[in-house]
Amino acid sequence: MAKIYTLTFAPSLDSATLTPQIYPEGKLRCSAPVFEPGGGGINVARAITFLGGKATALFPAGGATGEHLVSLLADEQVPVKTIEAKDWTRQNLHVHVESSGEQYRFVMPGAALTDDEFRQLEEQVLAIEADSLLVISGSLPPGVNVSRLVQLIKSAQQHGIRCVVDSSGEALAAALEVGNIELVKPNLKELSALVQRDLTQPDDVRDAAQEIVRSGKALRVVVSLGPQGALAVDSENCVQVVPPPVKSQSTVGAGDSMVGAITLKLAENASLEEMVRYGVAAGSAATINQGTRLCSRENTHKIYDYLCRS
Repeated sequence: MAKIYTLTFAPSLDSATLTPQIYPEGKLRCSAPVFEPGGGGINVARAITFLGGKATALFPAGGATGEHLVSLLADEQVPVKTIEAKDWTRQNLHVHVESSGEQYRFVMPGAALTDDEFRQLEEQVLAIEADSLLVISGSLPPGVNVSRLVQLIKSAQQHGIRCVVDSSGEALAAALEVGNIELVKPNLKELSALVQRDLTQPDDVRDAAQEIVRSGKALRVVVSLGPQGALAVDSENCVQVVPPPVKSQSTVGAGDSMVGAITLKLAENASLEEMVRYGVAAGSAATINQGTRLCSRENTHKIYDYLCRS
């Protein structure tokens, strides 16, 4: 089984709270906050850990919020390799309104990374064993442009590291231009932007994903489709998995849970169908929870078993 690492350029300390209702200017009385680790790659590593696998999270950590983040990951037994950052790790806020069921997500900009801090992260990446999987997930913080990301991916591939990319916008497009990405997971909007056309019909989604594979940009494309699950393609197969209906409490963490589950199966050399089925199960399991919680192993396996039978 291949070793798994995740890389997060813009980690966060996430806090979640409940309030009876929300309105302007007045004092909104909230429940005691619950703190959890945040950031794309960190959440992918957490999801893999919750599912019984192992993934090491690489990220910068700065200030008291960075220390709190590292402490929370230690509590969850997620292995980490960090570099010390000058700027404090950002703190995000998620508010659930009890009267309406609405969620408000206040996402702060990622802490800036200096050239030296980026170089230290790059050194950690290049120390990874050949044939390992590296999941690059989340946004780029101030101070890091897409050319730095492209160079890091090229260097990693030259060292025999297999890259999985879950990002958006310029970062995702630039990563795919490197070519030979092991797997990418765009949503429908991101896929449409990549192929520069509207995708209004089911066949349009399949054709766009296959276009990326045929071009050599990625070996596998998994398109997340929200309540419709996910569609996955590689050079030989096309698979769509639709999840069973579940009572959704929150979509926060569903995408990272999906990527974690898919990567875990990829590390086990599972089939494309197994990957996407397990990924959809984990993503659906995450929606059962309120706030920022990710998938649980119990709920994921219940849904996965259902999908295997259906």
